[in-house]
Amino acid sequence: MTKSTTTQCLFPDLLAKPVVARFDVDHGSSDGGGILLKGADRRLGLLDGLADCIVDRRDPAKVRHEVRELLGQRVFALACGYTDCNDAARLSADPIHKALIGRDPIDGDDLGSQPTLSRLENAVGPRALYRMSETMLTRVVQRHRRRLRRKVRQITIDLDVTDDATHGGQQLSLFNGFYDSYCYLPLLGFVTFNDEAEQYLCAAMLRPGTASCQVGTIGMLRRIIRRLREAWPDIRIVVRLDGGFASPELFDFLEDQANLRYLVGFASNAVLERKVAGALRRVRRRAAQRYRTVREYGHLFYAARSWQNERRVVYKAEVVHHPGRDLKDNARFVITNLPLLPRRVYQLYCQRGEVENRIKELQVDMQIDRTSCSRFWANQFRVLATAAAYALMQEIRLWAKRTALARAQVNRLRICLIKLGAHVEVSVRRIVLHLPRAFPFVETWQRIAGVAARAG
Repeated sequence: MTKSTTTQCLFPDLLAKPVVARFDVDHGSSDGGGILLKGADRRLGLLDGLADCIVDRRDPAKVRHEVRELLGQRVFALACGYTDCNDAARLSADPIHKALIGRDPIDGDDLGSQPTLSRLENAVGPRALYRMSETMLTRVVQRHRRRLRRKVRQITIDLDVTDDATHGGQQLSLFNGFYDSYCYLPLLGFVTFNDEAEQYLCAAMLRPGTASCQVGTIGMLRRIIRRLREAWPDIRIVVRLDGGFASPELFDFLEDQANLRYLVGFASNAVLERKVAGALRRVRRRAAQRYRTVREYGHLFYAARSWQNERRVVYKAEVVHHPGRDLKDNARFVITNLPLLPRRVYQLYCQRGEVENRIKELQVDMQIDRTSCSRFWANQFRVLATAAAYALMQEIRLWAKRTALARAQVNRLRICLIKLGAHVEVSVRRIVLHLPRAFPFVETWQRIAGVAARAG
């Protein structure tokens, strides 16, 4: 085990008396709340399932760190905010992190090093990564099947693409003109149950920097729909996508699915603009008279040349008013088979904006874009590990309902629940975490901990 040496810092005149800060607490951790992550994983069964997908080809006689331990170490560290593999050296003797993967917090061996974790990332091939993707989707669906049982009326699937800027020689990191950078373009899948506020991440696929939105979309949708049908055979599914995904093949696929509705954004063209020209003229007159933005909703039927039949198009004819500026036309289109009024269809489509908040969490709070490995498949492994860590944080947020943290973002959850100073003691019968009395979120933490203790 690594032995710590005492260091100190002196602040002679900051307060009324000199202040001495000493790093002399043995068996302490700044991630005392990480025990909640263990409860979340126990509820989801995620890490065991992901580890079972990886074939360990190392010599058993020389293995010090099992695949399950290395994967858990990486995912728990990501959830705690340690996004770099180099952080492994700083966390190797942390008692909480050792406890999370099942080792004795005090006497257990140190955790895997950065080179060991990097070897794991580079050892996992495409077949194992596909199995891991399937496992994550299955475990998320099974978790919510147990939670909701027969109370599900409708499930909404949202897919979206985000940019992952790269700054090295990574495989398939290609220049994208739209984002004006070398990048990857991960495709992310979310599911929403009934009218709940949360969109649960269930799929994450890394793609080359020049991939169009359509690449991998039908395959991901097919997998998600199949898993949802296995859990709820007769449930109504709604698929919601932005305009970049629209293609004849996508619409044909969606319309071949039973009990499925879709809302897909569609780019404007000369034919659609001509069809809504009258509505825009009416709206423009009202906007000029009232000196404010005015909009009108309606629908029409349209067939592109590559389509075999007409489809319903809901439109928003809007004229935007800004003081001191000319009026600006803003026509938007959504292709749908939902039998609802145009205004309601467009409102439902706009709710997909909540997925942008989930993606922002993944990028900013989880740093899913830390794809700096040279090999493409190693970066896909990183994306899946980050997705798994995010699933654990979403489970904790679910436990926080009816508290002040019910809609807190991941970084806020981490600060309020995970980043908690702890002194660890181990006896023959139990492990004791000594936490500060002055912790400001103690009541919320205890309430969530009570749920975590019952996880199983």
